[in-house]
Amino acid sequence: GERLLEALDRLGFTVPTPVQSKAIPEALAGKDLLVQAKTGSGKTLAFAVPLFAQLRAAEERGPVKDTFALVISPTRELAAQIAEKFRDYGKFLGLTVNCVFGGMPIFTQKKKLQAGTDILVATPGRLLDLIEQRALSLKDVEIFVLDEADQMMDLGFIHALKRIDLMLPKKRQSLFFS
Repeated sequence: GERLLEALDRLGFTVPTPVQSKAIPEALAGKDLLVQAKTGSGKTLAFAVPLFAQLRAAEERGPVKDTFALVISPTRELAAQIAEKFRDYGKFLGLTVNCVFGGMPIFTQKKKLQAGTDILVATPGRLLDLIEQRALSLKDVEIFVLDEADQMMDLGFIHALKRIDLMLPKKRQSLFFS
């Protein structure tokens, strides 16, 4: 509520973009979404706002379990960018955002995850590596975001995504953006 609006205000967000004004109310209503929008149209904020709001609502009901939201991205650059934006947007909300991808020491990432995370941004391969090493579980994920879904398919991540899907709770919200 208030703190999210304050954070967005400090970051200079005033008028929602068309994708945000369509996606945010639907996502806040708990609906699954498939959204197509151009790069630079404000997609990240379109899934960040409902995600933060639902995390806040869950916290008010009681302690939030580990990894409330999972955001999967096709590339490390995009994953890092999304995590950075989430940290900016959520800086006044006291959220834990972790980002994991290949090319970085897995030990360091495992150590960070031990402290718990509210929002995990990951590439599919590293996510599966960490799950196989029992560094994290997806059993408590309430919101699953797939960013650049079309690019994921083009890059051949379909098998990894099918494996990840089987590890996620059946009852969850899914937001697919491309």
